[in-house]
Amino acid sequence: MTRAVVFPGQGSQSVGMGRDLYDSFACAKAVFDEVDEALHFNLSSLIFEGDAQELTLTQNAQPALMAVSMAVCRVLEETAGRPLKDIFSYTAGHSLGQWTALCAAGALGLPETAVMLRKRGEAMRKAAEARPGAMASIIGLPMEEVQKVVNESAGEEILVIANDNSIGQTVISGESAAVERAMEKAKEMKARMAVKLAVSGAFHSPLMRRAAQELEEEILSLNLRAPQIKLIDNVTADVNTDAGQIKENLVRQIYSPVRWTESIQKMAALGVTQVAEAGAGKVLTGLVRRIDDSLERVNLLTKESVEEFVKSL
Repeated sequence: MTRAVVFPGQGSQSVGMGRDLYDSFACAKAVFDEVDEALHFNLSSLIFEGDAQELTLTQNAQPALMAVSMAVCRVLEETAGRPLKDIFSYTAGHSLGQWTALCAAGALGLPETAVMLRKRGEAMRKAAEARPGAMASIIGLPMEEVQKVVNESAGEEILVIANDNSIGQTVISGESAAVERAMEKAKEMKARMAVKLAVSGAFHSPLMRRAAQELEEEILSLNLRAPQIKLIDNVTADVNTDAGQIKENLVRQIYSPVRWTESIQKMAALGVTQVAEAGAGKVLTGLVRRIDDSLERVNLLTKESVEEFVKSL
């Protein structure tokens, strides 16, 4: 069996996520402790017993989701008695999840990943405050029709496809008035749903270029190594194991679309038969099901789910 491991992005967070791993495994507790130390901030307390609204702030949610996913990975390695690279052939992550994928694949250390995600969240927050925007999910229209909606609704304003999440589920992003027009246009074109997302900015759109510019020098100077598990890159929806190109794409990713449907289709074309979502929520599992129902899907978050998965190896 050829396996891939994928990591969630913002929206999957919830207070209490990963707590049973923290309580049950010293290796999981060590992940949270290391992240807290790197950030000089008790993120663990916020994750386990904090305020949901505070956890949802992008500068908190990004390192928090990464920490939970990495705790799952450490527990999986300990329980299985082998490294992730001997279990999974491919990896990918949705937006911030790509940073988690790189950490899990040995390309980045845990402390630097936590620090960079905190900075990434802060830069995105500031970019959203400087150039406000919105995002909306369009359900039930094929990609070509969503692109038509975008083209006809943009006018002189910025409006783009931000996430190609699955067959019939596309997220658009841009200036608020253009997003509102696109939602109405999508409904006219018989979209099943057109719903504004509860986010603080127009992520994965040109409105985020300020954040990319703020982070570019630091991202390009990272000591990023070639991943030990083959990465399917958000920007290209293709295998990328070149450290220099990965860093360039981490900059581009901030204002470019997440090509998730194509990424999962690429995995299937490469012979992947099972996709494990490691971390909070089941968003990616649902997207994988809609993209290619022939792929076996596994959720890894709790002690029990990890132990069951290890038995199947």
